[in-house]
Amino acid sequence: MGSDTVGSCHTPTSSGVSLRPAVFLDRDGVLNRAIVREGKPYPPVTEAELEILPGVADALRGLRAAGFCLIVVTNQPDVARGTQTRAGVERINAALQSALPIDEFCVCYHTDKDQCTCRKPLPGLLKAAAQRHGIDLSCSYMVGDRWRDIDAGHNAGCTTLFIDYDYAETLHSRPDVTVKSLAEAGDWILNNSPQERK
Repeated sequence: MGSDTVGSCHTPTSSGVSLRPAVFLDRDGVLNRAIVREGKPYPPVTEAELEILPGVADALRGLRAAGFCLIVVTNQPDVARGTQTRAGVERINAALQSALPIDEFCVCYHTDKDQCTCRKPLPGLLKAAAQRHGIDLSCSYMVGDRWRDIDAGHNAGCTTLFIDYDYAETLHSRPDVTVKSLAEAGDWILNNSPQERK
């Protein structure tokens, strides 16, 4: 499917305002290489540890050209745990944003015990971003490499794409699509997005 047809997934509201499609992206393991220890992924702590994964920039440029809003939704609980600072997370996000066509970074700094509404697998970050950017969640996508990403996408009503790195953890729900990279996810989205929404 040509990229000019993908962006036609704009759903008019009762007020006549057209909603946009989006691709929601986890950060670590999707945009940048996660640091894997004993089968579990961890975020980079400093900019020196930051490595953008191969094919990410091209994939995002293709999605942007097709009319998708690109929103990063990331849990960063190490801030609440005291092993990372909010400023440290923001520096890494700024470095990514300077290199990649991202519309917004949405971050949850909490742990489960905080009982917030923004920590994935809850859909709070996605729903809040949808309101700010005029996004139609029903024709949007969530791309992630962990179970929380997939559940958050399902809970928000998005199509979910799981990047499978064979971590030592299990999924709680089945993703709509399983891929090996963001580049592969981007190709799938561009080839399978509806030409128009009725």
